Amino acid sequence: MMKKSMKLMLLGAALLGSLAMAGCGSSPAPAKSGNGAGQQSKLMQTIKQRGKLIVGTSSGYPPYVFVDAESPDKKVIGLDMEMCKQIADKLGVKLEVQDMSFSALLSSVTSGKVDIAVGGVSPTPEREKAMAFSDIYLPTEQKLLVRKENQHAFKSMADLKGKVIGAEKSTTQEATAQKIEGATAIGLSSVPDAILQLKNGKLDGIVLEGVVTKQYLIFNDDLALADVQFDGAKKVSAVALQKGNDDVVKIINDIIRQDTESGQFDKWVDEYSRIAVEKASK
Repeated sequence: MMKKSMKLMLLGAALLGSLAMAGCGSSPAPAKSGNGAGQQSKLMQTIKQRGKLIVGTSSGYPPYVFVDAESPDKKVIGLDMEMCKQIADKLGVKLEVQDMSFSALLSSVTSGKVDIAVGGVSPTPEREKAMAFSDIYLPTEQKLLVRKENQHAFKSMADLKGKVIGAEKSTTQEATAQKIEGATAIGLSSVPDAILQLKNGKLDGIVLEGVVTKQYLIFNDDLALADVQFDGAKKVSAVALQKGNDDVVKIINDIIRQDTESGQFDKWVDEYSRIAVEKASK
């Protein structure tokens, strides 16, 4: 009887031990955040559930983004808007555009006020610490826009000593202006504001992206490009968004690659440069 009782006790202990071991081995692992197989990022889930992609931009930057003043709702148009339509279509959602100053644009990405930011946005090491960027597109150069009467007065960086140089605030153009030795750099709220200050003689020049200068030169015959060359002032554009959303980045990169390889970006530059000039001349 004693032997039988001991046998039952040992058997029970073994059974409890095996159940405990089975319980430890079968406990589900905590769900990981991120973009693992079969998982959607937080941003992707938000966009899908909302049914629209919220795009932030800063207009007044043709041919990338500018306001169609003739439209009833003052619609923002441009090549970046065309790209964003493609992104929204790929995601299967509608497109909403929020227009704001450039200085507010990037903080709107990190705070989640907008899903993505476009408008000639350039990825920089400092910006990459706070947000993610897509692949780049439309490489160009920074130029110095001046009043035509001073076009040949500024031939080198040394000629800018003591001058007042403007640029749109919080942009890579402003960073370029700040590096001009002996010059005073002024950040303006928008490119149109900087153009007005230049024409009124309050600025001696504006650092502006090469692609953008074309439109302003066409409908401002009193302005011209100086021969000044900025060192290391190559400019590229990318789409900015919050970090940790690789699935959204992949979709954006697919669109960028498609539009680059097909020459669509170049076509949009020509198309929206023409449209910007036509609308400005009316």
